[in-house]
Amino acid sequence: MNRIALFGGSFDPVHHGHLLVALAAFEELSLERIFFVPAAQSPFKPEIKPGPPELRARMLRLALVGQTRYEIDDQEIRRGGTSYTIDTVRNYRRRFPQAEIFYLIGADHIPQLHKWRATEELASTLEFVAIPRPGEDARTAPVGFRVRTLRGFPLGLSSSQIRDRVRAGKTIDHLVPAAVAETIRNSRLYL
Repeated sequence: MNRIALFGGSFDPVHHGHLLVALAAFEELSLERIFFVPAAQSPFKPEIKPGPPELRARMLRLALVGQTRYEIDDQEIRRGGTSYTIDTVRNYRRRFPQAEIFYLIGADHIPQLHKWRATEELASTLEFVAIPRPGEDARTAPVGFRVRTLRGFPLGLSSSQIRDRVRAGKTIDHLVPAAVAETIRNSRLYL
């Protein structure tokens, strides 16, 4: 593979915004494959415990059924503990030494890239692709980082909004794939 993207996140839960980002990235970057990489635990949100990893991975599998251009990589969940992007990127560098690697990231995280582990190695290894939210101003990348902005289909939807709606007893239909909504209901997740 020559052009691949890593799409990391908690995916707690995966929603249509994530899927639209993947579609836009696939088309705009002329990718061969996108790897969804659910994190075990964000180093920047240690106080926030994501939903059970097996349920988050199941919801991703359900959301991506039939999508041959996308793949789920659960290496961060299997490693457990705090998830550091550099560990995953090194794994992909070994597996795909000739590939051009892109990393999909929320635009709000761009100014914080200099705080990530092994920043110089990350900056030299891959290009970040910023995912803007509607109405969000462009963010300046730290010196040394290559960042481009995805045009895509900006959608003001977040996993935290979905969790809040579930807690409030509101519908999440049309915000997440139907199978994901059913899994959330059946598992009584986010209540």
